[in-house]
Amino acid sequence: MLVSCEFQDSGHNMITLDIKKIWYYFTRYIDNFLLAGIFLLMLTGLIVLYSATGGNLTRVISQLINMIVAFVVMWTIANIPLQRIMRLAFPIYVLGIILLVAVALFGEVQNGARRWLNLGFVNIQPSELLKIAAPLMMSWYFDKAHITLRWRDYVVAVLILLLPVLLIVRQPDLGTALLILISGFYVIFLAGLSWQIIVGLAVAVAVSLPLLWTFGMHDYQRKRVMTMLDPSQDALGAGYHTIQSSIAIGSGGISGKGWLKGTQSQLDFLPEPSTDFIFSVFSEEFGLIGNSLLLSLYLIVIGRCLVITARAPTRFTRLVAGSITLTFFTYVFVNMGMVSGILPVVGIPLPLISYGGTSMVTILLGFGILMSIHTHPKLVKT
Repeated sequence: MLVSCEFQDSGHNMITLDIKKIWYYFTRYIDNFLLAGIFLLMLTGLIVLYSATGGNLTRVISQLINMIVAFVVMWTIANIPLQRIMRLAFPIYVLGIILLVAVALFGEVQNGARRWLNLGFVNIQPSELLKIAAPLMMSWYFDKAHITLRWRDYVVAVLILLLPVLLIVRQPDLGTALLILISGFYVIFLAGLSWQIIVGLAVAVAVSLPLLWTFGMHDYQRKRVMTMLDPSQDALGAGYHTIQSSIAIGSGGISGKGWLKGTQSQLDFLPEPSTDFIFSVFSEEFGLIGNSLLLSLYLIVIGRCLVITARAPTRFTRLVAGSITLTFFTYVFVNMGMVSGILPVVGIPLPLISYGGTSMVTILLGFGILMSIHTHPKLVKT
């Protein structure tokens, strides 16, 4: 049975709209299961954001606009066949590098870091683009390489990855640089890097840690690591964030204090309650039960992404889908670990929950690529 409606135009001609056809047009390249999980996480984010901002509707509406823009980006990308996305991998990567160089030369300094680029009508953070562009470029390179990858193919991929990472470290933005490095590592790992090399790299990283600590980290970054190990060393300074966050999470108990009733957030003890530490607000108000439900939602989304990855038909699609999925998992793990005190504070928002436009668009852009992989299998199969 067709669902339709009729109305007359100015010339009294009858115009019929087929609702099912319109719905099919807008959803034919959308994975409804994945979309449902994303929507529920975003809805949770809006509810928690209202409490975290003390009932600031302006901030909630701003985030809602960010979500709408991100959904439009996701829908647009999902409707693009992967051949076209493959062709865009190199230009997007080059554009990202150019923007990072522009940030180094002309970027605005905020809180001692040069991360933002003012385009006149909007401020952008180019490092967010590289979270997608770097693994996309690496996947494109591996797909164009030999059927059996050689060691020099991995070397070139590492160079592709290190260029944006080093530019971002100079800003400095160690947290974002590490996330891009991890997303690139996922591509290399999924491409078939042997375990012997992985173990060797792990040993090399462990050996180089003293050099990184001495020459590669700023004073505030070393302080964050020491604070993670013992927040009480500077309870009113560097350790304040971790201590207050731990208090908020622990005081939520089993069922939480209730929505809008969290003392740590409502009395302004929590730093950045609407962005980096929004999970602490959620934990205090909804407790262990709420945390379990939130983790279940994340696991559903990640599980669906893994199914899409397993069904991807080509090397390029498998590498891209796997990297996006594992990177999304890393964002969740790092943020929750950070606010729980088991990882240093690195300024990583909780995906789909924390306030922010650039990160929201970047994450949904990645989901758009996953949906394109899932709904255009015949167009990309080789």
